[in-house]
Amino acid sequence: MLIIGIPGKTLTTVDRAWLAQPQVSGVILFSRNFEHRQQVAALIEAIRECRPQDFVVCVDQEGGPVQRFRDGFTRLPALARIGEIHDRDPALAVALAEEHAWLMASEMRAIGVDISFAPVADLARGNRAIGERAFHADPLVVSELLLAYLRGMRIAGMAATLKHFPGHGSVAEDTHFDAAVDPRPLDELLRTDLLPFADAVTAGAEAVMLAHVLYPAVDGRAAGFSPVWIGEVLRERMGFRGLVVGDDIGMAAAEGVGGIAARIEAHRQAGCDLVLACNPSIVAEALDATAQVPACPAGRLALLQGAAPQAWEALVDNPQRDSFIARVTALDATARV
Repeated sequence: MLIIGIPGKTLTTVDRAWLAQPQVSGVILFSRNFEHRQQVAALIEAIRECRPQDFVVCVDQEGGPVQRFRDGFTRLPALARIGEIHDRDPALAVALAEEHAWLMASEMRAIGVDISFAPVADLARGNRAIGERAFHADPLVVSELLLAYLRGMRIAGMAATLKHFPGHGSVAEDTHFDAAVDPRPLDELLRTDLLPFADAVTAGAEAVMLAHVLYPAVDGRAAGFSPVWIGEVLRERMGFRGLVVGDDIGMAAAEGVGGIAARIEAHRQAGCDLVLACNPSIVAEALDATAQVPACPAGRLALLQGAAPQAWEALVDNPQRDSFIARVTALDATARV
């Protein structure tokens, strides 16, 4: 059930041993794994040789401040730029959200990435980690743009991952470094932060990533470790049937649960299908802790594997792609191809 991080731009003997472990269901790539497009495509091919089946290659390729692969790919603006357009031209913003999603997902699929953990469904309400990664502060606007983004990803053959459930945008703390507490009751969350998630779940989003945020009015455990949030709210109340992904167990906000083994077990008991162990420094311990844990079932994992990708050469030989790039990158003066 683990999605693990590896340290470098080529596979080592240790990496190959990690990837061979049956409880490892995927790998997540970062900027540390990237030099240029040809290199990362070769790395992904080498990973596939280790695990040709029942395995996913993942990345965070949102655009803006979180875009792991840059050289050789479209430099995507932050989602907040699309939200700003929505304030004056909603129809244009919806079209741009779909085009942004298609560009991101089609490029990732063309090099063999199964899933980019996107889109961000959080509200833009001041969180230090989310910031301009979110579309807008208004949940109705976020919902509209989120559904357009899902359409674009699907046209490109990629599944969608909504993050960070039930909403990370309305607390100030960055859970990479600090614990975060949102004291609001469930009724208020349902009217605000949860609304875009609910609409996208109804639209058939394939995966949801949980936040390491504590909502004490709902449960005494942070959302990713909470059977209340996962079982009662997400699955029963909202009807979600896709994969639940726990956010990185290496984050500071997860430390209160205990060590690596305790965090993984808490995610499992809460109902997570997959758990992220992004930092290579914790992978060996995570593997030891899950030695008797089966991998995510192949039928479930297939939800994230997407449609057959287009070859890179065919992708770039597409005049419509050029027009999408021009429109999307024009949103950001610092964006470039």
